[in-house]
Amino acid sequence: MTDPATIARIYIATWNETDPARRRALLDASWTNDALYVDPLMRGQGHDEIDGLIAAVQQRFPDFRFSLIGEADGHGDHVRFSWQFGPAGADGPIKGTDFARLDQGRLHQVSGFLDQVPAAA
Repeated sequence: MTDPATIARIYIATWNETDPARRRALLDASWTNDALYVDPLMRGQGHDEIDGLIAAVQQRFPDFRFSLIGEADGHGDHVRFSWQFGPAGADGPIKGTDFARLDQGRLHQVSGFLDQVPAAA
């Protein structure tokens, strides 16, 4: 898994997966065991903590979905992509850009930046 578009697509699919077993399978397949996720609001290391972060976001925003904005790009073992988060089919009120570092084609470290967050979120 080294194509930036594929990496971004699987990453977004993982955040959107509401079935815990399927989400865990995506984490196991596409993230290293000691992967780190960090953004201005949360931090998790390893599959269990990252899965917990995703579940918490889904619980807080049950009707929201992530979708990619534009094209993912990358070089070497780094990938960058932008996303939006909101009701399916609508312009997402929350937007961000994530930077990922890969280890042998799997997500190893993801740094998330929030580009647009409404005050009520």
